[in-house]
Amino acid sequence: ALEGHPWWPCMVVPQPVSGQQMRGRGKSQRLHVHFFDEPPTRGWVSTKYIREYQGSDSSDAKTGGVFFSGKPVIRRAMELADAAMPDSPETRLKMPVCMDPSDAEEDEEEDMEVREPFRLYLDKSTLTDEDLTEEEDEETVKSKPSRRSSRATAEQGGKSKRRRIVVASDSEGSGDEFKPERAGCSSEEDEEDEEEVVNSASEEDVESEREAEPDSPVKPVKRKRPAEKPSSAKPKPKTPTLPETAKRAPLSSTITANTKSRLSAFSAPESFDSQANGSGAGGQGGATVWDHEKLDWLQEGRRKDAKRRRQSEEDYDPTTLYVPEDFLNKTTPGMRRWWQLKSETFDAVLFFKVGKFYELYHMDAVIGVNELGLTFMKGSWAHSESLDSSFLKGLTLSKIILRYLTISPHHYYMMEARCKTMLKPTKFDRVVQREVCRIITRGTQTYSVLDGAPSETHSKYLLSIKEKEESSGRCRTYGVSFVDTSVGYFHVGQFQDDRHCSRLRTLLSHYVPAQVLFEKGNPSAETRKIFKASLSSAMQEGLTAGSQFWDAQKTLKTLAEEDYFKESVGKDEEPGSSVLPSVLKSMTSESDSLGLTPKEGYELALSALGGCMFYLKKCLVDQELLSMTNFQEYVPVDVEMEKAAGPTSFFSQTRQRMVLDGVTLANLEILQNVSGGTEGTLLERLDTCSTPFGKRLLKQWLCSPLCNPTSIGERLDALEDLMGVQAQATEVSDLLKKLPDLERLLSKIHSIGTPKGQDHPDSRAVLYEEVTYSKKKIADFLSALEGFKTMQEIVTILGPVVGDFQSRLLRQVCTLHTTALPGLFPDLSAELKRWDTAFDHQKARATGVITPKAGFDPEFDQALSGIKACERDLQDYLDRQKKRLGCRNLTYWGTGRNRFQMEVPDSVSERNIPEEYKVKSTKKGWKRYWTREIERLFSELQSLEEKRDAALKDCMRRLFYNFDKNYRDWQTGVECMAVLDVLLSLTRYSQGGDGGPMARPQVLLPGDISQSAAFLDLRGSRHPCVTKTFFGDDFIPNDIAIGCPGSEEEGQEDNGHAPCVLVTGPNMGGKSTLMRQCGLVVVLAQLGCYVPAESLSFTPVDRVFTRLGASDRIMAGESTFFVELSETASILHHGTKHSLVLLDELGRGTATYDGTAIASAVVNELAERICCRTLFSTHYHSLVEDYTNNPAVRLGHMACMVENEGDEDPSQETITFLYKFITGACPKSYGFNAARLANLPEDVIQSGHRKAKEFERSTISLRVFKYVLN
Repeated sequence: ALEGHPWWPCMVVPQPVSGQQMRGRGKSQRLHVHFFDEPPTRGWVSTKYIREYQGSDSSDAKTGGVFFSGKPVIRRAMELADAAMPDSPETRLKMPVCMDPSDAEEDEEEDMEVREPFRLYLDKSTLTDEDLTEEEDEETVKSKPSRRSSRATAEQGGKSKRRRIVVASDSEGSGDEFKPERAGCSSEEDEEDEEEVVNSASEEDVESEREAEPDSPVKPVKRKRPAEKPSSAKPKPKTPTLPETAKRAPLSSTITANTKSRLSAFSAPESFDSQANGSGAGGQGGATVWDHEKLDWLQEGRRKDAKRRRQSEEDYDPTTLYVPEDFLNKTTPGMRRWWQLKSETFDAVLFFKVGKFYELYHMDAVIGVNELGLTFMKGSWAHSESLDSSFLKGLTLSKIILRYLTISPHHYYMMEARCKTMLKPTKFDRVVQREVCRIITRGTQTYSVLDGAPSETHSKYLLSIKEKEESSGRCRTYGVSFVDTSVGYFHVGQFQDDRHCSRLRTLLSHYVPAQVLFEKGNPSAETRKIFKASLSSAMQEGLTAGSQFWDAQKTLKTLAEEDYFKESVGKDEEPGSSVLPSVLKSMTSESDSLGLTPKEGYELALSALGGCMFYLKKCLVDQELLSMTNFQEYVPVDVEMEKAAGPTSFFSQTRQRMVLDGVTLANLEILQNVSGGTEGTLLERLDTCSTPFGKRLLKQWLCSPLCNPTSIGERLDALEDLMGVQAQATEVSDLLKKLPDLERLLSKIHSIGTPKGQDHPDSRAVLYEEVTYSKKKIADFLSALEGFKTMQEIVTILGPVVGDFQSRLLRQVCTLHTTALPGLFPDLSAELKRWDTAFDHQKARATGVITPKAGFDPEFDQALSGIKACERDLQDYLDRQKKRLGCRNLTYWGTGRNRFQMEVPDSVSERNIPEEYKVKSTKKGWKRYWTREIERLFSELQSLEEKRDAALKDCMRRLFYNFDKNYRDWQTGVECMAVLDVLLSLTRYSQGGDGGPMARPQVLLPGDISQSAAFLDLRGSRHPCVTKTFFGDDFIPNDIAIGCPGSEEEGQEDNGHAPCVLVTGPNMGGKSTLMRQCGLVVVLAQLGCYVPAESLSFTPVDRVFTRLGASDRIMAGESTFFVELSETASILHHGTKHSLVLLDELGRGTATYDGTAIASAVVNELAERICCRTLFSTHYHSLVEDYTNNPAVRLGHMACMVENEGDEDPSQETITFLYKFITGACPKSYGFNAARLANLPEDVIQSGHRKAKEFERSTISLRVFKYVLN
């Protein structure tokens, strides 16, 4: 197949003019085919490239098959071919075909017998006869056609090129006809040719033009379509081979733009047989067997790692591969380098840069076709290619390696220089050296200019974890380190956990990892179960202890040696010494002044950080991320709770947060719904943030609401303040929408500005499209500057009203740090003005080059001043020579290295010319001289010019580095805007809500207003995320009072203080909704937001516990009842009197007596011992009876209206749900109503009703008997 041509469905038909169906003999034999297309086209095709079409359902036409294509035009062609398959030969001959004769066909006089048409696949595009001939004959110009040249030719079709055109009629049977098997070469030979010659597409075009003979015959070729040709047009008479005009036909006249656009995304195998060589005769009905699949040492079970350990050995490393040396010696230089890199990173997909394209070979090509939708190229070895950065859509792959050094003339000269230093360079030395420049995984994306823009706003974390399990197994200790690589924030911490891993589950819910690193053999069985069940979609990778997952000592030693924090060195420190950030310094032993010994209680945390550092180093992003020095200690919220002296002390501490563990976040659907999406979640309901960094902050706030009433009040005051300045709030919201993701842009700018060490491949990489990437960097930088100007404008807009704000928080984020008010927003005006005048923004955006203005870049300024001084000295010297020779016409002449030749007219006498003058060149009437002084000054000037060019080349990095010096100010500004964005989002919810009344919650400390116990008084509340009932009616508001002295209702005066409420009611009556509603309203209130209710008064909740719904963890081997009891155990172990517990139908997963007994014991524990606020729903009516007179328990139920109750026919019983929570117990659960709604068969319902009556009679008898005995 010719390069870039896809397989296309077609049908063999007679030539419409001559009736000819076949022509030529042997290898030159061709068939006339009709391409299925709209409109149809036709052409002559070699029989070598034709195979029978078996329908679009065949294995070869599906994903991964050699004929697969995702292009709509190809898929449409397959549909047309499928529709024609059932037709008879006579019907097929009546199909409309392209009737235009080509110039080549006009020379054909022979008639051939018409044969029965059949369907087939063809590896050509929709080209006419002349197009095919032109495409083939163009290849005869080159002795070794290259993949790059054909692609470049197609891209540069608009340029006129000189071509040798061989007319089809002249080529038949002659030795001049193009023969792919003779003129073409294998893909590997192409690779070698590219490696050694390193020609760009433009160079090949030049060669092609040189090789075109001046007197070669040229045939003008036209693209013909039925729509373009008048119906009355007559066939043209035969024309001589050489036209009167000697003009060469441009390529654009040979292939239309439509055809080129189709060809650009496709390529085909060299021959069908080579790809299907293991599938039987004709290549039918079997899977493709590639060359790499035949390698014995690459087979599953026979592979070895780089240290030659077999797969069966315990310490086998699956990330490396042993490639035999004798195999490497047989490959081309380029492929040898590919196998060397693959052997080092066998678990990754290599994007191998060749010229302008990233190419995938062997097993990587198969993955690229299956996962990324690429297409196989010709050859018996798997090979596909992709344009720059198109791999991003395929990040479902486990790993992707990309960004290799680019082939360019610069690299060619580097390779030549390297070879000159060798005594006997081999062919393997004469190859452009490539090396890994970046490894990208799900957890290590930094979104640099090569990565493209991020597809989502929320953070993706790389989590490193190490565990130490106690011998009893009842508790364990975890060391964790997790980082958001897109912004460079590290969290490091160590904590103890219970046997249910409650704190670990909470961590995984708050900071959902995209990738998990652990030490091989370290995680316990329980932890592995959690990874399997909760992180099934995350990448999980085990690292070797010691060498890859470092211990604490090695981590600290590496931090000290690598100089990650050298920019943090204080004035009192020695230059070059490394200073640990304060967070990491606090984790080292105080007795070790060098900071190389971990403090007790932080060994696992620092070891986890070591595993993270190793992996970032492997991915070549450690320097740019660690040097940002953004470290924060991770402390589970309930750990802080345990340290507090008492409830008042705990709630009055500003840092304290409400604990929402993973179970609660899932059960209340705060971040995700049961399907894994965000529809119907609290996050979706609240999130109207305008900026990506605002959205990330809102998610953090949702995961950890406040506990301090003062802090909650400040946020609520801020919402009131913003409601009072509606005009300014709207204007600010519009400006916030214009802001880019400044948090990630700051990380990008830091990465670009960070000096790369000599051992980093980026310091040697030369990008093929460096100007394009430079323009992207400049565009990002200018976008950041514009964003910060917009932020300044926002502060200015709020300036006139900020003095009236009640909220200290809002005043801080909206007030400049330099003013008298206690503002936090930094004054960026001076810095922004400095950057406005630093360089010409428009010129830099257009050219991709930053030329700093005077006074901004010292290195560049120094080089410029030196050049100007040297040029002045040269001019002074010229003035002295004018006086010396008495000639005013003396001037300098020359360009480049021949500059500054003194041009002296012949009118000056030879006797006056000093001996030191040396003639460099002459012209009529003039002689040009150099002197030693000119040579010295010019040499000095050249040296200074080289310094200037070097300074200009590194200027962008230095400017970004200069900008990054004020990172803290820039970052503070972003943080202030993030807070403002979230407050505006909460304001919009508080104003609108669901259309009903919204109330400002009143949060009281325990002990205030003669109220010592925790309580919750919620009036007229609605569900924050549900605005309508299932039947479309308005949501029914409800009152919920727990532990309230003012909640006395009729018949319940004596237990208004009861902390526990037993909730009963009919099935589907709204019990679960009520409980979720209560939990979500409390979360909203402590978030600092208005709530959908008439009023809310409560004491702070330190933790919300939930046991809602029925689900198992089958992946972790846990039954439904086990999950219920595990969650209940967590409540009983960690609950305090300030917690809120929502328990839904505990005990339903086991027998009635067991379930009732367990439920009763749990209610007693919660009500009598823990005394926490509890909503406990149940259908165990005996349990309700047991606690009817208990002062610690109050009864409530969801009201319903029952008609025809007690009727013998259950179908006559009608229940109307009132969805109103009222006092007292519900006598029955009315399960048969749910059965009818679920459409159970009527006879089953009748049978069940009779059985229920029997159980009821037995129960009544037992109660009477028991009463008599007593």
